[in-house]
Amino acid sequence: MNGNDRAGEFGPIYLPALQRIRDLWLELEPLVDETAYDDVVAPTELQISLSDGLGDAENARLDIQWSELGMYSFHYVDSNDVNWRFDRHPNTHSPEIHFHPPSEAATMDAEPSCIDVTEVSLVTRAVHVMWRAAYEDDALDRLNSASNPP
Repeated sequence: MNGNDRAGEFGPIYLPALQRIRDLWLELEPLVDETAYDDVVAPTELQISLSDGLGDAENARLDIQWSELGMYSFHYVDSNDVNWRFDRHPNTHSPEIHFHPPSEAATMDAEPSCIDVTEVSLVTRAVHVMWRAAYEDDALDRLNSASNPP
């Protein structure tokens, strides 16, 4: 996601949230290869590398931001250039909490998110549940299909 997708204040990155998200993914997902921050001194993004991706993708990565205002972005990209993301931020193209579907995750294609919760652990679990459902069923349409996960 880029700043052009946001129409209002996102807020400063909240490192304790990124640390909690990292810990949860390490606990929940055996396909996590490694985790890293984009900058060790002043991180703005958590990167989670996966040893497999959706469909026939050989690997994938989640780029995650979480702000002090509770705004977030969970952006998935894989070795087949499939992109999707769950976001919460002010914008002019969709509800504040929204989903950008695969394969492009285009800004103007945003739709309401099935994730209604806003607490960091619950949002993280919900994104994981949706990713895992799509992964196990080999079905991208499972990504935004649940009723208020987790």
